[in-house]
Amino acid sequence: MNLKHFYNPASVAVIGASRKKAKVGHEVLSALIHGGYQGKIFPVNPNASTIQGLKSYPDLKSIGEVPDLVVIATAPDLVTTLLQQCVDIKVRAVVVLPFFFERLHGAESHPREVIAGIAESAEIRVLGPNCIGLMSPPTHLNVSYAGDLPGAGEIGYFSKSASILAATLDIAKSKGMGFSRLVCIGDMADVNELDVIESFGEDPETKVIAGYLETFSNGDAFIHLVERIGKRKPILLVKSGVTPAGAKVASSHTGRLTADETAFECVFGRAGVIRCECLRDMLDFAKAFAYQPVPAGPNVAIIANAGGASIIATDAIEREGLKLATLSEQTLAKLSNELENIVNLDNPIEIMSDILAGQFERALRETLDDPGVDTVLMMLTPHATTERIQTVKAIARVKKEKNEKPILACLLGGERVRDAEAILQKARIPCYGSPQKAITTIRVMVNYSRWCSRPKRVVKLFPVNRGKVKRIIERHLKQGKYNVPEIQAKRILEAYGFVTPRGAIATSAEQAAGIADQIGYPVVLKVWSPDIDHKTEVGGVMLGLTNEHSVRDAFDLMMYRIPKIRPDANIPGMLVEEMCTKGQEVILGMSRDPRFGPLMMFGLGGRMVDVLKDVAFYPAPLTAEEAKEMLVSTRTYHHLAGIEGAHAVDIDAIAEGLQRLSQLVTEFPQIKEMDINPFVVGRRGITPIAVDAAMTLEHE
Repeated sequence: MNLKHFYNPASVAVIGASRKKAKVGHEVLSALIHGGYQGKIFPVNPNASTIQGLKSYPDLKSIGEVPDLVVIATAPDLVTTLLQQCVDIKVRAVVVLPFFFERLHGAESHPREVIAGIAESAEIRVLGPNCIGLMSPPTHLNVSYAGDLPGAGEIGYFSKSASILAATLDIAKSKGMGFSRLVCIGDMADVNELDVIESFGEDPETKVIAGYLETFSNGDAFIHLVERIGKRKPILLVKSGVTPAGAKVASSHTGRLTADETAFECVFGRAGVIRCECLRDMLDFAKAFAYQPVPAGPNVAIIANAGGASIIATDAIEREGLKLATLSEQTLAKLSNELENIVNLDNPIEIMSDILAGQFERALRETLDDPGVDTVLMMLTPHATTERIQTVKAIARVKKEKNEKPILACLLGGERVRDAEAILQKARIPCYGSPQKAITTIRVMVNYSRWCSRPKRVVKLFPVNRGKVKRIIERHLKQGKYNVPEIQAKRILEAYGFVTPRGAIATSAEQAAGIADQIGYPVVLKVWSPDIDHKTEVGGVMLGLTNEHSVRDAFDLMMYRIPKIRPDANIPGMLVEEMCTKGQEVILGMSRDPRFGPLMMFGLGGRMVDVLKDVAFYPAPLTAEEAKEMLVSTRTYHHLAGIEGAHAVDIDAIAEGLQRLSQLVTEFPQIKEMDINPFVVGRRGITPIAVDAAMTLEHE
């Protein structure tokens, strides 16, 4: 998405430019002038001939040429008229700043929709409304009232919120960080987060993409866009507005467990987005990506002048799933020969507190040359005898010469390390105030490196009977039946290659006994009702019936008890099925998220899914590798795989079941929720059975 007129305009007009300080129009014009912008500036105000030393124009037409960019900084009620004037003279880009449309006109005024309609009908791009503006430091452009223009850097940042952008800018300034672009997307009447992310992806000035989001314009488009761009540039996001409210109305186990938080976690994981808990984390991570190469692996070497700090860092490495690098014999020999005041030779490399800068420099050079080291963390504490300034300058020299591997620094201290931090910042070496923060940053970089190196996604398509499924679904929708009964849900699964237990519907105790005799004992009796979603909650399942007498008794008992619990339910009869006596119960499920589409679920089956909530989610469609990752990510994976294979179940069969279900719900978007619980799987070679199934269809 080319937004060059926003980032690098040859001329800018500010409608609503003002001589009065603290007015938005005054602050924007002042920011534009004092930011060093070299293009033409046209203040527009019918009540002034000059503003801040520049000629002022009564309206856009009187300028005599078409500005590349127009900023509207007037009262909200003038916006639509002014925007139409921009269309009339063929302006290509407009920033609409005003807030509080609803306070002026009432919520029913729908200003966003009006602006969107104008933008859609004309060849014009509109940023806002309800935004604080944008900045482009490389072109010295500041058309905002967020603060002074920061230095140029490689981080492209966008924010839904004006206040969050201003706060981010201030935090970054305290860290000495620069930006390529800063964009407030506001109410997104036209330009939205997808446009900005795509523009950052194409922007040669931007190396890292970061942002704050509250909503998504199009969840499916978001996944595909960031997955494509994220291979080239890391994308870091702070996402707010995550609540479990959507799960309250779900009818399936999967739906109840799919909170908004879960949806975002699995979608971000699939797309490679780095989820950040807060703005400071985001900036800490972005700084590392902007300044350093991505690590090739998880092996971290520590060089420190403090034993306690080394221990803290080592613990953090283990907690974050990284590895303490094993130094080669050659590296150890060189370190032993070259370092005079070494306390610990092996990793972590600990040098005495009265370290000389040359010692630190030699240790860093040798460690970076070791093929078993992927990242080096330098740790320094400000003892009175420590040459901290000379040491950080030495680190900067090495980084300039050897930049193939990332170097991060941790300076433990306060005022006594401020000058050293400034030197590292200028040398583009990320510096952190605690070992934990530094190690967390390394983990984020390693995870991104792993994601980038993943093989191309290949989704397997199984031979299926789509026509059969289409007929069943269309029949239910035509009749206004959105809860698909178990029998029909199983027919759908069979059409996609699942095996289900043999069984039939009985409307009397005698018929139930006859069906059981044909199937063979033991059997299961289940209540058959379109009005009952969870049979166990009403005592609607009886297991292990071993003879004709027990089947008859169970039928009569259930037909007597269940209507008392659910007098509103229509109960035509009972389902008699063969009982699966061997295997491990797991659950395969899907819940369709309104933004991101079908989210697949895997977990321990039966009642344990709601008790343990040990489940994994991933967006459909699934590849074989992603299905396996879902299994491995659960705590019960080792139980399923078996200790040394003694009780292992067929993991590949579970993964295939997930892929088949993924194909089903992808090809039939009418399916809103789906549970196969339990899905009984045995050892390799034993066919897994979809014992029970529940399906809900979309109302629209």
